[in-house]
Amino acid sequence: MAQSINKPASPVLVIIAFATVYIVWGSTYFFIQMAIHGIPPLLLGALRFFTAGMLMLIWCIIKGDKIFIKNSIITSAIVGVFLLVGGNGAVICVEQKLPSAMVAIMVSSAPIWFVLLDRQNWGVNLKNRSTIAGLVIGFAGVILLFGEQVNAMFAGSSVNSKLPGLLLLIFGSIAWSSGSLYSKHHPSKGSAAVNVAWQMIIAGLVFVPGSLLNHEFDHLQWSQIPMQAWLALAYLIVFGSIAAFSAYVWLLQVRPATQVSTYAYVNPVIAVILGILFAHEHVSLLQISGLIIILGSVLLINLSKYRKEKTESQQSSEVSNEITEDRIVVTGTSLEECTD
Repeated sequence: MAQSINKPASPVLVIIAFATVYIVWGSTYFFIQMAIHGIPPLLLGALRFFTAGMLMLIWCIIKGDKIFIKNSIITSAIVGVFLLVGGNGAVICVEQKLPSAMVAIMVSSAPIWFVLLDRQNWGVNLKNRSTIAGLVIGFAGVILLFGEQVNAMFAGSSVNSKLPGLLLLIFGSIAWSSGSLYSKHHPSKGSAAVNVAWQMIIAGLVFVPGSLLNHEFDHLQWSQIPMQAWLALAYLIVFGSIAAFSAYVWLLQVRPATQVSTYAYVNPVIAVILGILFAHEHVSLLQISGLIIILGSVLLINLSKYRKEKTESQQSSEVSNEITEDRIVVTGTSLEECTD
């Protein structure tokens, strides 16, 4: 297995990419729920990702990028199925019954899976006290998020329980984290844009059989789909997939996976705000408490990496200063010899 290497990248581009993933993906929960009111969920996934992928592939062809690289397409297929079909597909399906804010909050458990599934970095992550503390606190936050549903199930209201949807979200989070780590540890040849395009095209095609088996075309009337749903789909294609997903895949190549995974802690904040303002959704105090606890866990999980980078930066600066001083001394000595 190839070792992942964090490539050097412009700090400005990193900030822009993080902002895009944080804000745009936070809003997609709201727009997904808007779109599925007119478009069946699995068909929505097929239309969204296949269209976005084809647009990106056409753009890559215009740029002159190499499109057909067998190994890269295979890797893109694996990543696309895990990320977009498993991860995003779970979100789309669950949002039929759960509020977008609750879905976003549940997905905030994803960074925990990043640490647990990143086997190559167990030696670093699982020996670090702040990382372990972050994991424990993060799981406590997830338990709080599950609390109301678990109580309802044991109270005998299992018929109306939301637990199956929440379990599907956990599965989706595991699939998303697995696909992200696979993408990081198995870098593909060719441009990132081409790889992202193939990921979305293949994921879109995989959604089609699921839509057919779910009989979504049986009673579908294209002319009856409201304009609001089409506009939401357009937003998901352009901003949610082409812009934010491309930024996410790029960040995985230039930053540590645990840092990139922090998008899952910011997205719920955006989703909750939009859900409350525009969809009149309700978020309980217990769920908000769980979210705050999970937000604290991400700081602990990433604390050691921030300290390590700061230390390395200081050491690099000190080495650079020492080299500069040595050059000055050598130059001064040479001048003295010439004067003598």
